[in-house]
Amino acid sequence: MTPVTDLTDVPAASASTALPGSALPRSGDLPGEAATVGETAPAGQAPGPAVRRVLAAFEALDAADHPEVWTHVRPVADVVAEAAEVDARVAAGERLPLAGTVFGVKDNIDVAGLPTTAAHPAYARVPARSATVVAQLIEAGAIVLGKTNLDQFATGLTGSRSPYGVVRSAVVPERVSGGSSSGSAVAVGLGIVDFALGTDTAGSGRVPAAFNGLVGIKPTLGLVPKDGVVPACESFDCVTVLAPTLGIARTVLGHMTATSRLDPSSRSWPAGTRLAAPQAARVAVPRDEDLVLLSAESRARFDEARERLEATGATTAPIDLTPFLRAASLLYDGGLVAERYAAYGEFLAAHPEHADPTVARIAAAAGEVTAAEYLAAQSALAAHRLEAMALLEGFDALLAPTAPEHPTVAAVAADPLGTNARLGTYTNFVNLFDMAGVAVPAGEADGGLFGVSLLVRAFDDQVALDLAERMLAAGSAATAPGAPSTPYPTTGTSLVVFGAHLTGEPLNGDLVALGARYVGPVETAPDYRMHALATTPAKPLLAAVAPGTGTRLAGEEWLLTPHGLGQLLTTIPRPLALGAVTLDDGREVVGFVGSLPATGDVPPDVSHHGGWRAYSASLA
Repeated sequence: MTPVTDLTDVPAASASTALPGSALPRSGDLPGEAATVGETAPAGQAPGPAVRRVLAAFEALDAADHPEVWTHVRPVADVVAEAAEVDARVAAGERLPLAGTVFGVKDNIDVAGLPTTAAHPAYARVPARSATVVAQLIEAGAIVLGKTNLDQFATGLTGSRSPYGVVRSAVVPERVSGGSSSGSAVAVGLGIVDFALGTDTAGSGRVPAAFNGLVGIKPTLGLVPKDGVVPACESFDCVTVLAPTLGIARTVLGHMTATSRLDPSSRSWPAGTRLAAPQAARVAVPRDEDLVLLSAESRARFDEARERLEATGATTAPIDLTPFLRAASLLYDGGLVAERYAAYGEFLAAHPEHADPTVARIAAAAGEVTAAEYLAAQSALAAHRLEAMALLEGFDALLAPTAPEHPTVAAVAADPLGTNARLGTYTNFVNLFDMAGVAVPAGEADGGLFGVSLLVRAFDDQVALDLAERMLAAGSAATAPGAPSTPYPTTGTSLVVFGAHLTGEPLNGDLVALGARYVGPVETAPDYRMHALATTPAKPLLAAVAPGTGTRLAGEEWLLTPHGLGQLLTTIPRPLALGAVTLDDGREVVGFVGSLPATGDVPPDVSHHGGWRAYSASLA
């Protein structure tokens, strides 16, 4: 893929961006004026799946009665034409993993030819190129429907700080949608789009997920490129995905992830990346005194989520959240808020028209922070991070509420700053500590929605995904999404095991400790014999023989990073080794093999059992 180049602003006079109080911003044909289903394809040919999905999206958009969700919607004819191209490419044999999906883009992320406003009409400019993350999704076959509303300059967690209107929850319309990725969340929650892009600096991709019954994934900083994104707080901004299920969100996230030469904060997976959460994971939870903001109903929902996680084999224990919460306060009440002024403070001072009063107040105060205060905040943050990570030592993740409450639109209007501050209690610290998180629904409380988040250290994204999937699967069947078969990191190398490293066998813990991921059962081609070694613990030796003279032997396939595979290699005693093993499906993968001694006693041949477990059972 060709990375995007520097943004090129072109006059936005022709853009159909709506001003406050106007109708749904859309250029081109309305759905009722668009081509009919029969006219979207050549005569006698039915429209393809992508075209049908686009037309359904426009129908859902008009039926939703949520015009505040959008700042700009693409012309119907343009979107249908793009969908027809996608259908044609798929029909020609091209592999487009996201073909037939429609998505929304938060209006602080560039889409070529569409205005980027960051929820301030005077800021509007039309970029010539899309942000890298958008270009990657389009390349995979996804189709942009339009740009979604947000808290102005991505500053807020309520969805009410926009001149384009207060965005209401898709599920409970009298309550806020959560921000700043408000429009993106509601567009997904209403079923208009299949997924949407948001950004998350202090919780902006997770709080809206909680308030609309969605999954929100906030990856490790730098894994998803953020060039083409209007900065809110440059050091801590992150592009996120919102989707109705964990499976969809995980699939989309995989296509969002890449390094970009235009994003100096881009990062690749490190050598020791874990590809799975251990089955007996240890998960930290807040102490009772750290959950005092939760009502009785919200606390009950949180406890139920913890119990579901424990039902999957995880153990939980409380930790002191004090350093986490102290760090969180630095983002708005400390020197770190200076980054807000650096991002958009001068612009708001020069363009007070259509500026949200709360955002303008935050930016103005941020401009008064001195360099000394900013550096002091950085030092304080480093100290809090050190203390917090020490508290997490020995834990695989932290389970926390996503937000302590789901306020009404009226409650936010009455106390915009206080309410917003409470909503960020359990989210503000995550990017400050270079953590990743997965937000998932956790039921209803006090007439609104409640959610929880699995939070992990940088690059342990897959650990959070696994734990979230297990927790959802332990709940009702309606919310169980089904786990993806491959991990989010693309660094895995297949390894097949046949004896002591099998699940439940004595050395399986060595694989788990290296972050290995179980893939499934396998069988070898009929070209091997299995011999039982007299070792402690007992192990088999898999020896290659002439093709067709051996037997099929049962084993397991696991994924390891190359780094993990190298570490495992150093623990393997002779006569065992790692070598190529041919499976019955024709693949040749790395596996445990060995050579029989040229002279002396040959270990017993146990091949007729078909595998190590069957042989072990025969001894019992």
